[in-house]
Amino acid sequence: MSEGLAGALQVAVLVAALAAVHAPLGDAMARVFTARRHLAVERALYRVARVDPGADQRWSTYALSLLGFSAASILALYGLLRLQHLLPLSLGREGVPPDGAFNTAVSFVTNTNWQWYSGESTLGHLVQVVGLTVQNFVSAAVGLAVLVALLRGLTRSRTDRLGCFWVDLTRGCVRILLPLAAVSAVVLVAAGVVQDLAGPEEVRTLSGGTQTLLTGPVASQEAIKELGTNGGGSYNANSAHPFASPNPFTNLLEVFLLLLVPSALPRTFGRMVGDRRQGLAVLGVMAFLWLAALVATTAAEVAHAGTVPQAVGAAMEGKEVRFGVPGSALFAVSTTATSTGAVNSFHDSFTAAGGGVTLLNMMLGEVSPGGVGSGLYGMLVLAVLAVFLGGLMVGRTPEYLGKKIGRREITVVALYVLATPTALLVGSALAVSFAGPASSVQDPGPHGLTEVLYAFASASGNNGSAFAGLAVATPFWNTALGLAMLVGRFVPIVLVLCLAGALARQQPVPASAGTLPSHRPLFAGLLTSVVLVVAALTYVPALALGPVAEALA
Repeated sequence: MSEGLAGALQVAVLVAALAAVHAPLGDAMARVFTARRHLAVERALYRVARVDPGADQRWSTYALSLLGFSAASILALYGLLRLQHLLPLSLGREGVPPDGAFNTAVSFVTNTNWQWYSGESTLGHLVQVVGLTVQNFVSAAVGLAVLVALLRGLTRSRTDRLGCFWVDLTRGCVRILLPLAAVSAVVLVAAGVVQDLAGPEEVRTLSGGTQTLLTGPVASQEAIKELGTNGGGSYNANSAHPFASPNPFTNLLEVFLLLLVPSALPRTFGRMVGDRRQGLAVLGVMAFLWLAALVATTAAEVAHAGTVPQAVGAAMEGKEVRFGVPGSALFAVSTTATSTGAVNSFHDSFTAAGGGVTLLNMMLGEVSPGGVGSGLYGMLVLAVLAVFLGGLMVGRTPEYLGKKIGRREITVVALYVLATPTALLVGSALAVSFAGPASSVQDPGPHGLTEVLYAFASASGNNGSAFAGLAVATPFWNTALGLAMLVGRFVPIVLVLCLAGALARQQPVPASAGTLPSHRPLFAGLLTSVVLVVAALTYVPALALGPVAEALA
């Protein structure tokens, strides 16, 4: 079987598997967030935390609860990292330096999981399990909570209440992420992924030398790192490491896991707003953008110009030979389209065009289908922008799902659209403007600029994948990227909750002859255009100086 046919077959199997679970999982998540009864374990958690599960919070209180929880999580994880050398199961690792601990704590709490370090040589088992893996669960659940609050804003009327953050957070962890992760971890262990608490082991190589190998609680972290669109792994090689993904089956399974929840959430959206066609329209836009990026990246890696790539039939530099170009391209596109950040190949070694597509995926806002919760609420914000532009075209007040989009709503949307580009472009400009940070760029010219853009796109978009080629283990990069993560995560979240509060206060208006139907192909096409045009207007100058210039050269 040719590699091209094998690649097409694995995409077909992946899409079929996602389609099979789309409705059951999407419906189940809708029931989770609309159920009136609390599980016994949830009631116990509420008592311990002294939380009133019956509280119905205003958007501002919901936001303060979320920000307070995240701030406490950052401080707790920072303390674990700094005091690692005093903890059991530290494997003799030292405490993480202050700037590195700040970066890592912010990274995992913001669902970014950017790693400036090699996991196998920097962190012990306790920090991996109690610190990082726990944040993989709760940071993903925070994204789900924000999405659910926005959906309540779209469905409720004449109220300023969006639900209880603590209930949404708990249900996202207990009823959705924990069961899925437990099953996934068992499957990964059965497929050969390691899972233990052993220390480093020295083995003899075929050449007669020795090598130190570290196993650990890998399968449990791999499961939630993909399911929660987190991405941070136990090894520097991430999902290319044979202990984390030993064969093509586990490679495809991990792609399935990272797409699973984000691709099912449009169904949840349709169920919660009472019109499944709305979810199908959004899913269609997400699927089109994902497929277009996959085709473009695969074509760029297979048809790359150059003597060696043409001789071997593809650009194999930096690819994991166990998975080939199709498997590497599929993983790269899916991980940058979902804010996951896990990698099974070296994105820095992709062709200029192929690497540029992965960069563009993040610049689009990672909405195809995006991160857990964050992808769909990002797409819904762009849908609000699309109906506003549609309303301008026909000269009437725009509406989305019966809610009018007025001055307050579109102001919040505009600020949301500007938040991530501000962190990305300002951070990149500062990094290339000063001699100290610029000296960390190891490749001159357009490729070096692409590396900088990719780093800040990954941080501000809460993706976490690295283009490499940057010496980022410095106080400047750890601090700058940490700040970009904070801005890219929490400014959009606060704006989404503000939008939800504004929508919830409205009285729904009935559809009329002038209402733009948001479930038809026309609207899907308009929404796709808005996603692409917003990114084009914002990032084309930077892209032209980076990957586009390199590709043309």
